[in-house]
Amino acid sequence: MRKSFVALAGLCIMMACHSNPVQEVPVFESFTPECLLSLGRVSDPQLSPDGKWILYGVNYQNVEKNNSFRSLWVVPADGSKAPVRLGHIKGSASNARWSADGKDIWFLMGGQLWRAPFSDGKSGKPDLRSEVPAGIDGFLLSPDNSKILYVSSIPGPVKSPADADPALSKAQAYVAEDLMYRHWDHWVTSVPRTFVASIGLELVTPGHAQDLLEEGNFYELPTEPFGGTEQLCWSPDSRYVAYSCRKKQGRDYAFSTDAEIYLYEVASGKTARVPMGGGYDTEPVWSPDGKHLAWLSMERDGYEADKSRLMVCEVDFPLVSGIRDLTEGFDRDAQSPLWSEDGSALYFAAEDLGRRPVFRVSLDGGAPEKVAGEGLECCLSPFALYADGLLCGFDSLNRPTEIGFVSAQGLKALTHTNDAILDPLPEGKVEEVWIPTVDGQSLQVWVAYPPEFDASKVWPSILITLGGPQGMLGQDWSYRWNYRLMAAQGYVVVMPNRRGTTAQGQAWKEQISGDYPGLNMQDYLSAARYFKAKPFIGKMAACGASYGGYSVYMLEGLHEDVFDCFIAHAGIFDERYMWYTTEEMWFPNFDNGGLGDASQVFGGIAQGGAPYSALPRAMRHYANSPESRVTQWHTPILCIHGGKDFRIPYDQGMAAFNAAQMMGVPSKLVVFPEENHWILQPQNARFWHRTYFDWLDKWCK
Repeated sequence: MRKSFVALAGLCIMMACHSNPVQEVPVFESFTPECLLSLGRVSDPQLSPDGKWILYGVNYQNVEKNNSFRSLWVVPADGSKAPVRLGHIKGSASNARWSADGKDIWFLMGGQLWRAPFSDGKSGKPDLRSEVPAGIDGFLLSPDNSKILYVSSIPGPVKSPADADPALSKAQAYVAEDLMYRHWDHWVTSVPRTFVASIGLELVTPGHAQDLLEEGNFYELPTEPFGGTEQLCWSPDSRYVAYSCRKKQGRDYAFSTDAEIYLYEVASGKTARVPMGGGYDTEPVWSPDGKHLAWLSMERDGYEADKSRLMVCEVDFPLVSGIRDLTEGFDRDAQSPLWSEDGSALYFAAEDLGRRPVFRVSLDGGAPEKVAGEGLECCLSPFALYADGLLCGFDSLNRPTEIGFVSAQGLKALTHTNDAILDPLPEGKVEEVWIPTVDGQSLQVWVAYPPEFDASKVWPSILITLGGPQGMLGQDWSYRWNYRLMAAQGYVVVMPNRRGTTAQGQAWKEQISGDYPGLNMQDYLSAARYFKAKPFIGKMAACGASYGGYSVYMLEGLHEDVFDCFIAHAGIFDERYMWYTTEEMWFPNFDNGGLGDASQVFGGIAQGGAPYSALPRAMRHYANSPESRVTQWHTPILCIHGGKDFRIPYDQGMAAFNAAQMMGVPSKLVVFPEENHWILQPQNARFWHRTYFDWLDKWCK
């Protein structure tokens, strides 16, 4: 791979850990892993109070230094000028927010709160505004600019020897007496909490802050591992905070998704609950007049892929009334709720057949109406109303996230962070195909072709097995599993939205739960056989991560001779052992056959999806785990896993590799000891991609 560098006047790419922008843009002859890792990652756009500016961040990876750097930028909301980097902010910055008058920008740097003056597209020298020993992970300023909500941490339930005896400060051990002792990629020695504090002349410190939750518990606010400040919202008058919290801990937490919406009165410290029950209630947003609250809600406890409804209620603290579902009858999952300026309606995004358009629904009821995204091959993420349209992040299978304005006239890009790198490179065709399934349904399949594709030639192919198990393959971008990158290496990439996809209605999405070995596997085989019958398709690999890794292990034992090699990343190999070693128990409890059935109760908790359950669904599920078919394994397989993956512990990958070795199957094991369910460090990511394509080239080209 040849790479050169050219100077482009006016275009700055901030490389990691440099205090000054490097006036060079890497130029590539083709789309390679190195090219992918060089792209700027746009995120967290915020519209200024006067509606003139959009503040956002761009993260760049530095493979040589094995770290990253995030700079802050502004662009006029009307697109009249090019984006400008805020040069006075020298460190890696995140969570940038406008002050109420738009004259200051507040942000996090080095785990503390900073403030920088802003005027006419430029920032001044920042000053430190906090001194929190545990650090700050996120924050929200109150609308009246007098207070701040900030996320920090308190000691968690998992203890060390030094907690019992300070003389044992060098002893290393984790001590737990309840479940949820580790989560995602860390032992729970601390938990996140949200505090409220005044902002004035003094620095924000723990001594002048109030915990929103009562003391004496290990409740999380926001919820780990992915919750952030979107779970918190100030009321317009700054008197109240709405927040989402699962007030459970230990074993109760491990088996429940019951997060509720709470209302906190700042002056009194009193709390009221929005009475819902059931599963996740998240992302509260106040109406402009503060009289209504909207949020996302799942009905069933223990089911993390239930339909995401858009709910609304009337608030007269501490009273809550008029709770109703604005998306009843709407067979898609609501995301990213956003109020209209007059409070008469809500906008929200929803995945739909491999795309993500935006819908509008009136507070008075009626069916949601699609208002943005019609005819666009992309996924939209709305963040603000503007003029006669919406400001959105947007991405596609061929392009990473940028910021744009979408209206009835179409989509106008406001940022062009990666155009200089990507514009010279050819894009392959992306095609949407519908094929029949074994039970008479229609299966949506996306196909990405190499840029130089010629149907008269024979091409190797990759069938992508989706993770989740609920998720979507379509017009969106990933820096880990990047399908444009795979196509650019000369592969036809086949992406079936099999049973379990989130973009084809609740029935299609939910069918996969309790039926891992069933119809979704047949969907994969249907897609593979359909495309392998094409004269331009030669050898085919099946590759996937998480549940996609499970799918690879399952297909290895039942595909006969459809596939020519496999790659499984962070896959489940032994469902029975997985039950005993994972952390979020609600997930295997529901999906392994429990399906919310409360008839199988052990130790006071319904465990219908357990290996010891007598439910026929669960018994069938465990009897057909991938490890049960290892004697049929015969196709080359690569097993990859992260050593800090506590969702699917890395010994699952070891077990699959060991089984392949014992069956005499050509196989390879790669374990990243410092990575979790994902591969995040730049050098590890480069090695991951090289290993991935080396294996594919060896067996498919």
